Amino acid sequence: MLRDLIPPPGPVRVLAASGLARTTGFGTMVAVAVLYFTRAVDIPPERVGLGMTIAALCGMVASPLAGRAADRFGARDAAIVLVTVQGVAVSCYALVGGFVPFVIAVSTVISFHSSAEAARGALVAGVVEPERRVATRALLHSVTNIGLSLGAVAGGVALHFDTRAVYVGMLLACGVLFAGSGLVYLRLSSPEPVPHPAGGPRWEVLRDRPFTLFVALNALLVMHDSVLTVVLPLWIAERTDAPVTVYAAILLLNTIIVVLFQVRATRNSSDVAGGVRALRTSGVLLAGCCALYAVAAGQPPWLAVTILLVGGTIHVFGELLHSAGSWALAFDLAPEHAHGQYQGVFNMSIQLGGVIAPVLGTAVVMGTGWPGWLILAAVLLGAGLAAPTVATWASRRAKLSAEPST
Repeated sequence: MLRDLIPPPGPVRVLAASGLARTTGFGTMVAVAVLYFTRAVDIPPERVGLGMTIAALCGMVASPLAGRAADRFGARDAAIVLVTVQGVAVSCYALVGGFVPFVIAVSTVISFHSSAEAARGALVAGVVEPERRVATRALLHSVTNIGLSLGAVAGGVALHFDTRAVYVGMLLACGVLFAGSGLVYLRLSSPEPVPHPAGGPRWEVLRDRPFTLFVALNALLVMHDSVLTVVLPLWIAERTDAPVTVYAAILLLNTIIVVLFQVRATRNSSDVAGGVRALRTSGVLLAGCCALYAVAAGQPPWLAVTILLVGGTIHVFGELLHSAGSWALAFDLAPEHAHGQYQGVFNMSIQLGGVIAPVLGTAVVMGTGWPGWLILAAVLLGAGLAAPTVATWASRRAKLSAEPST
């Protein structure tokens, strides 16, 4: 398993090195930014939440635009520019002195972060052989979790001292890490953009109805992430008799399993057929963990802890398969000349799930109790089971589009 975490020499190693620097910076930024804005800049928490929502919406719009730019101007150069600008924008957090500058700064950071994700997806498609793309994304995802963990530890230092000077220092360090992660891409040869077919639409992805339906299903499946980070801790604290410390154990378990097993989870998911199987199984597992979370309410503490840990374990394996399956379809259903815009729209679905899930999940689960978990289970199960039909339709359309016209 540890051998799976060692990137092979060449482009994958460069991508991994860049990803480790970037995600360490991102983890640090996430750990300190909210408290910096509320405690050091004195922006009210509800306004910080509003600003973050505005920023998330800006990021959703920016992602497909950046993807199309990557197709046109080259994924490597686009990724370098976008990540470097993101680093500069994070450093500008130190200059924020009120709500309006805060919204501008955080919207810029999130927009360029989202844009860079789309460009990086196209870059993977450009420098890695098709049969290795999903495994490469899995390796980079494991590296992401390592980087986020390192960043959280670094952020803990700032939280311990809780002074403006330390917060600013950490944010400036984040900016350097972001910019440095972009410059690492200079070690890659710039892949030649694949020529766009003459007379084809500029926004091909928006006319690809089966792919947009897959994106919608993915937005539903990706809600599992906010279920873990937002809904579950509230449920444990307010509706079960389990000690809240069990949530920390669930998060630690999740991180360790993702780091160790994400690459292995992709071994049978390198194409559309494998991706479909992974998404279908993922929907079943994610529905099962929701049902277990519901059962934890009203149980004795020891039993509630046991049920929650079992549910958390099932949850993380559903997460692994969802990631593997969604990457396979996002790569394999995209034409070679349009990976950027397809990755941009795919990334937008991840952000959409992250926007709607906290609101929807807390309203449904905390508002109705255990029936809310069953509603979420039905949504996740339905999305997973619908994946084969949508993927078959999308794959058939992709093959027809690739055939030369006569």
